[in-house]
Amino acid sequence: MDISTSSFHRAHKVSLLRRQPSSPVNSVSVIGFSLPRITSPSLDKCRRKRSSFGVVRACVAVEEKTRTAIIRIGTRGSIVISVALLDSPLALAQAYESRAKLQAKHPELTSEGAIHIEIIKTTGDKILSQPLADIGGKGLFTKEIDEALINGHIDIAVHSMKDVPTYLPEKTILPCNLVREDVRDAFICLTAASLAELPAGSVVGTASLRRKSQILHKYPSLAVEENFRGNVQTRLSKLQGGKVHATLLALAGLKRLSMTENVASVLSLDEMLPAVAQGAIGIACRTEDDKMASYLASLNHEETRLAVACERAFLETLDGSCRTPIAGYAAKDEEGNCYFRGLVASPDGTRVLETSRKGPYVFEDMVKMGKDAGQELLSLAGPGFFGN
Repeated sequence: MDISTSSFHRAHKVSLLRRQPSSPVNSVSVIGFSLPRITSPSLDKCRRKRSSFGVVRACVAVEEKTRTAIIRIGTRGSIVISVALLDSPLALAQAYESRAKLQAKHPELTSEGAIHIEIIKTTGDKILSQPLADIGGKGLFTKEIDEALINGHIDIAVHSMKDVPTYLPEKTILPCNLVREDVRDAFICLTAASLAELPAGSVVGTASLRRKSQILHKYPSLAVEENFRGNVQTRLSKLQGGKVHATLLALAGLKRLSMTENVASVLSLDEMLPAVAQGAIGIACRTEDDKMASYLASLNHEETRLAVACERAFLETLDGSCRTPIAGYAAKDEEGNCYFRGLVASPDGTRVLETSRKGPYVFEDMVKMGKDAGQELLSLAGPGFFGN
């Protein structure tokens, strides 16, 4: 099937909207990006500095606002400077969501410049030519942000929880999870409405071994392009350009970017179990920073925090990395109990092991459920299953 020239493809182009957050960017600076040379009255006021941990900081007419901000939020993110778009729009949207929630709870944070957003480019953003598993796996999208937090360059760090390693760096805590978005994966394709409708030999693009293993387990006639990386807009552009027939993306991210018009269908949890902590935003601060901890306590959604703790206990027990296909999801059922499902698989999808647990929706019980489920699958998998 020639996906680059099909009539369906020509008639149904994916809408590749580079949506920017609706809130005004009135206090933003950038760490770790190589910025184009642009001259303007506002940018002439900016000076490039080196921070204490050795990365370049590009000021965007915000030097004074940075100094006076009550809260400095660190995040992966994007900013448009002339025609340059810097990754990742989704991370920046999550920072804006966090800012809006803080301002809604605390009137003193609504004045201009009270909250400053610091954009930090991470290792995972810089190396796009290789699969994640080949460049380290753990902490690829958090390490530089954690360093900025520990060194006092930012006050809080906004993370996609699925990117956060199961261990936290010393001197930091993660006391806050925002209300979780939809955890399911979205199927995006120009020629079919579902994975089941794709003809044999069709190529699905995904950098996730979790998605790859579950796709190949259920649809062994399909092929998977693993090195399918980039932000949401980049991956949709690759799809439109005919590099693959279809792709899967987290529905949560598409909702936060207001890009659900690109979704052909939403996969059920039975068809594709999500990544641990998918759809959850976590906010970290320094261990001894009581002021920031108090701000974050006002935003925490306890039901989400407990579910994420259960899933991460499962992941930690399995010692999961980007080389290990692992999925896990905990949620409150109709009776108010926790229902957890966990999965491990071989990368080629030939072996998939699953388990489930049910118990009280209480932190200690849920962490124990996650650990017990992980131990069961470790035992079932046996030596050598995880390949490293």
